[in-house]
Amino acid sequence: MTQQWQRISSRLTDVGGIPVARALPVKERRTIGPWCFLDHIGPTRFAPDAPGLDVGPHPHIALQTFTWMLAGEILHRDSLGSEQVIRPGQVNLMTAGRGIAHTEESLAGHPDLHAAQLWIALPEADQHTPPRFDHYPRLPRWQQEGIDLTLLIGEHSGQRAPTLHFSPILGLDLHTPQGGEITLSLDPAFEHGLFPLQGEATIAGEALAPEQLLYLPPGTRALKVALGPDTRLLLIGGEPLAKPLQIWWNFVSFSPEAIRTAALDWESGHPRFGEVVGYVGPRLVAPPLAGL
Repeated sequence: MTQQWQRISSRLTDVGGIPVARALPVKERRTIGPWCFLDHIGPTRFAPDAPGLDVGPHPHIALQTFTWMLAGEILHRDSLGSEQVIRPGQVNLMTAGRGIAHTEESLAGHPDLHAAQLWIALPEADQHTPPRFDHYPRLPRWQQEGIDLTLLIGEHSGQRAPTLHFSPILGLDLHTPQGGEITLSLDPAFEHGLFPLQGEATIAGEALAPEQLLYLPPGTRALKVALGPDTRLLLIGGEPLAKPLQIWWNFVSFSPEAIRTAALDWESGHPRFGEVVGYVGPRLVAPPLAGL
């Protein structure tokens, strides 16, 4: 494997009462293009009497939350009044901009849960854009070399996803029930990451371990990928950020002061974040601001 490539092991964390594998941000790597957060939820099955995913009201600024649903259903509510169930094969995208709050709950009657949840950092010029929510039930899908491809965001192989984005970016899902090999064309201006969501994947002859993220710096134009039976692989990419991104709790910014202000505004109940109507339960409390 190319020495410049980087293998990153996920760390286990808790989100909404269930364990998830977090691949970004970690000590080894904070961002891949504008992608600055990657959680792999599941696959898991809840016992009939067990609570599912339940994430109370919490704020975001200067990013987009991106959910790619694979099994189960999650109800999204936000302070704009949006209320949307996301189902397998769909993307939910919330643009936080200057500030928004939201909740997420898995729904009764759907014991299986499997999803990828990511954040996309907004460019510095767009970090104060008005918040909005978008739901994408239909995305470009095609077959190549026997592999099923779904374009989640950006452009690839002459296809263009409808998903709102503010900077050059790519999100692509590869899935095969039978297994197979594919050669992917990549933008050499992008850095990329590959993460197996299920099954076994081999990149340029080297196997990826479960819950392991492979980072590729800019310069790669083509990549040979082998997928085992019933394997699903997530490919993300984008142009490297021009300056370091600050990431703290649920906030991102190129300015530490903007994060400090957002934290104090959330604590004081500032109207910039609004209220999530319909959710029953307390809102999340920000950790101490030490270190910012």
